[in-house]
Amino acid sequence: MLSRLTQWLETRWVIPAYSGWLMAGLAIFFFAAATNTMAGWLYVISGVMLALLAIAALLPIRSLKDICVRRSPISPVSTGDRLTLEVWLENRSSQSKTLILVQDMLPIGLSQPTKTAIERIAAGEPYQWSYEILTERRGIYRWQTLQLRTATPLGLFWCRRDRSIPARAIVYPTVLPLSQCPLIDSMGLDPNTQRLSDRQTHAATTGLTRTLRPYRWGDSIRMVHWRTSARYGELRVRELETYTGGEAIVIALDSGAVWQPEDFEQAVIAAASLYFYARQHQIQVSLWTAATGQIQGETIVLEALAATQPEELPTLQRADLPLVWLTPNAQSVSTLPLGSRWLLWQGDRVNLAFGDNTELLGLTVQPEALQSQLQASLSLS
Repeated sequence: MLSRLTQWLETRWVIPAYSGWLMAGLAIFFFAAATNTMAGWLYVISGVMLALLAIAALLPIRSLKDICVRRSPISPVSTGDRLTLEVWLENRSSQSKTLILVQDMLPIGLSQPTKTAIERIAAGEPYQWSYEILTERRGIYRWQTLQLRTATPLGLFWCRRDRSIPARAIVYPTVLPLSQCPLIDSMGLDPNTQRLSDRQTHAATTGLTRTLRPYRWGDSIRMVHWRTSARYGELRVRELETYTGGEAIVIALDSGAVWQPEDFEQAVIAAASLYFYARQHQIQVSLWTAATGQIQGETIVLEALAATQPEELPTLQRADLPLVWLTPNAQSVSTLPLGSRWLLWQGDRVNLAFGDNTELLGLTVQPEALQSQLQASLSLS
């Protein structure tokens, strides 16, 4: 209760510093002594002290007036990089402002509140305060409070005013540099799941036969199925499945599942690394999370991965395309489309029940050395 009262006084009016309380006590003491002894010089000392206290209480309030604050846009960085923040304080009065303590109330997870002491802000001129913080966790951080505090000029009373200047800082997840990634490279190479695109259908002569149809002018003689043609007495041509390798790959993060915090952070890093590896190799790729659905674009994907959290409520169904499925739930692997790949975070669990879908390649991720694991060969479920 006392703490709330002192904060209310400091932000609405002023609150005495230690020296202020001491001077107020002495002023009361001299006034009481003057009342008992009727000595005029004690009244004078008491009156001078009270006058100084009154002036010392008014000047800090005036000192914080006419100071306008603004914040420069904050450029996004990756985890582990230094985030640069810049605040401008402009003195719009005709007198200089001195001895001001500025504190930026950074959010939890980004850093501790940062403060600096400004000796002087010249009249009519801006003052730039720039500082850096080392980022340790990905995320989208928002805050808006900047505190101005002063006890100038006598140091007897503290006055604090909170200024609202909204800020938004984005810390992207780490993107691992992958020299190879069999998880991506092998997609579309499984002969049981290959399908030819429309432009390749007429030129292809090998692959999985989908159906037989009567011969049409222009069909390749190599596509004729002679045994069936002899049975029906007319030429029959094989039609092949269409190839999935030329279609889009979806990096799907199972953010709706229940994750261990360390595993989820590792999965976000893996999703970002796989996405940019695919982009680097000219593969059409998109990202899917439970909250965003399917999205594309480097900035959009990085912001989505910076903001994603486990146990999100799904907004859209998962795409029916070849997936790279990042999940802690082994049961969900059995529901993946053909041609998909998986990354599984099991922790200390060993129950790898994949159901009936036993033709999917993937990796069971261990807590350490994620980069080397993403570059390792795959295992069959």
